Amino acid sequence: MKKLAKGIKRVGLIGNSGKVSAHAVVTAAAKLIARTGRRVYCDASTADVAGFKTNIISTAAELCDAVDLLLVFGGDGTMLQVASEVAGSRTPIMGVNIGGLGFLTAVSSREMPKALRQVWNGEFTLDERALIQVSGKCNGRNVYQPALNDFVISRVDSRLIILEVSVDDVPLTRYRCDGLIISSPTGSTAYSLSAGGAVVHPQADVFEITPICPHTLSNRSVIVGLNSRIQVKIISPHPATMLSADGQRLSDLAASDLLTICRSGHSIRLVRLKGSSFFETLRGKLHWSGANV
Repeated sequence: MKKLAKGIKRVGLIGNSGKVSAHAVVTAAAKLIARTGRRVYCDASTADVAGFKTNIISTAAELCDAVDLLLVFGGDGTMLQVASEVAGSRTPIMGVNIGGLGFLTAVSSREMPKALRQVWNGEFTLDERALIQVSGKCNGRNVYQPALNDFVISRVDSRLIILEVSVDDVPLTRYRCDGLIISSPTGSTAYSLSAGGAVVHPQADVFEITPICPHTLSNRSVIVGLNSRIQVKIISPHPATMLSADGQRLSDLAASDLLTICRSGHSIRLVRLKGSSFFETLRGKLHWSGANV
């Protein structure tokens, strides 16, 4: 990636304005980048919290289009929000973790100086991450939304909901459950994992369909191709049901609402530093360890 690294002249910064610890890290990053002769840009909200006065671009999408590399400071939630806003951009994104688990971030904030040196030296690769999308009618209104991790259909109160699921127009099953997670390969290590789903490598072209607390114990996660078209029909009129995308509530749902989830035509490109891997991240974040027999 040395040729790509030489072309990095403009670097964009987006920080989680809700994290006080992000302010100092963003400011430090700006100074490190400026010392190399590269220009630093940021979005309006980051400028407010970090005190930047110049090179301010109003939105994340416009910022991403204007720079050669985008640094995102926060946790997975911040990365998910930015991924949705810049969907389809070819600008590489590197996450700097100031949050908790941080599956989507490349480095921790304390490793940032070393990570930037690796980027300038071209010691990185780019991971192409597919986005997924949902469309359909939700409680009388049309909805279309991309996501990086997952879509979740869940109950609002304590009663079970009934959902009818088909894949490529072939019935799969009717779930009686607390909810249903439909995740991308990237999203397998998010809510789906907590609900008992499998760990999926982010380069695998698959969806994971995971019921939340299904009433039938034989219901387990189902893996289908990422080019499949998944349809979910809301069967139960009560209790109230809602749709979320990457943890953000999108809409309430009504009986007979029909949602279609499929692969999006958009993707994002995440920076992966030399010497790191998805399996190394798993071992570190999930505290996996081996043993000699």
